[in-house]
Amino acid sequence: MRNSVVIGCFREDAEIYRDGYAVVAIDVIRATTTAITAVAAGRRCFPVPSVEAALLLQRQLPNSLLAGEISGDIPQEFELNNSPAEIAMRTDIARPMILLSSSGTRLMHAARGGRAAYLACLRNAASIAAHLAGRYDRIAVIGAGSRGEFRKEDQICCAWVAADLMRLGYRAADARTIGVVNRWADAPATACAGGKSAAYLRDSGQRRDLDFILGHVNDLEDVCRLEGPEVVVLQEEDDERAAGGGAAAQAGGA
Repeated sequence: MRNSVVIGCFREDAEIYRDGYAVVAIDVIRATTTAITAVAAGRRCFPVPSVEAALLLQRQLPNSLLAGEISGDIPQEFELNNSPAEIAMRTDIARPMILLSSSGTRLMHAARGGRAAYLACLRNAASIAAHLAGRYDRIAVIGAGSRGEFRKEDQICCAWVAADLMRLGYRAADARTIGVVNRWADAPATACAGGKSAAYLRDSGQRRDLDFILGHVNDLEDVCRLEGPEVVVLQEEDDERAAGGGAAAQAGGA
């Protein structure tokens, strides 16, 4: 189907759709929010799929910052959690961040190697569709999911992006996409507070991250893309290169 958008979930869908699609990876709570917050501040960011990959890359990036969690626990070698609120407060932006999470960074890693891979969260949801429309005829918007569930906050963000693309002339590729858009496209950001991920943040004493996520909605115009192993903010002069395909996305590897 030409000029179509599809909503999916989990890294397996990213692997399916990356062939011929521009993939938008979304993990609102918290990995894409953390990554986008970092690069918007001028910090380099490298998402990785495992602790082993993080430690290997750390040896190649002097003075890098290890941030992240696995199943809610911070690995022993890491300095901080997968926390957008904390990364926004830090002043050591010259240190590259190596980011790991249970689902989100694995989704980002899976999306690499295809035509193009982008990142979105509530902070830049409004700008991503406007950038992609007309550059790609097939777009897959993929939520990270958690514990086998397509979490509410990711459905909302996916629906926002897909609905914007549909207003710009794209068609929903399947019934699931139509269902998610119909249910969540008009939902406010505050609806994310009713999901399981938000409850986890409250129950585990990480309310600051939830407040940060809900307090930063469409406050960035940054279009964030994976270039090899690194998340970058596209500049205007990068537009033609961004539409060209996956050559850069296949370079490098963490």
